[in-house]
Amino acid sequence: MSWVEIESEAELRELLGEVMPRAATKERVRLHERDREWLAASPFCLIATSDDAGACDVSPKGDPAGFVHVIDDTTIAIPDRPGNRRADGFLNVLTNPHVGLIFLIPGRNETLRINGRARLLRDAPFFDEMIVKGHRPHLALVVEIEQIFFHCAKAFLRSELWKPDSWEPEVLPSHARLVKDVQKVEESLEQLESYYGKAYAERLYG
Repeated sequence: MSWVEIESEAELRELLGEVMPRAATKERVRLHERDREWLAASPFCLIATSDDAGACDVSPKGDPAGFVHVIDDTTIAIPDRPGNRRADGFLNVLTNPHVGLIFLIPGRNETLRINGRARLLRDAPFFDEMIVKGHRPHLALVVEIEQIFFHCAKAFLRSELWKPDSWEPEVLPSHARLVKDVQKVEESLEQLESYYGKAYAERLYG
């Protein structure tokens, strides 16, 4: 069978149908109290960015629940923690400020989505409110909200993401084995297993 590509909005709408009324009216531009409650309970988010040429990146961010700092009804800040220093998303923001965020709460099938414009700060007074385990962030992504809404549960229900009976973490080899197989690295597998072992979790903020 040949591939049949969709090339216009009209073709897409013919296939999918029109937007459901409730979905069309759920967008907001300011934080509601329920949004603030969701952010206070969320320990994890995904940040989507693209550079000025359209090349995309999605980066996960996580900390204890409530790690996102609410500056006001239209502005939030996400602290950065020590990582691999690639900074793909941050580099994108420097050339294209548009970002898309999805905030998760473990066990909840809905998500909170925020789209807006971002900038990077290396310091601000509110950094003191984002200290975790004695570590003050050295960088924060500040997002000015342009669109916010709750996203329905269907993807999580279909995937059974939160059902432990569906989990199979051992279906693939260890992360150390994956790194050794797909990258050119000098370390031995044993050295990688040690690096990604118990000590890895102990270096999360240092």
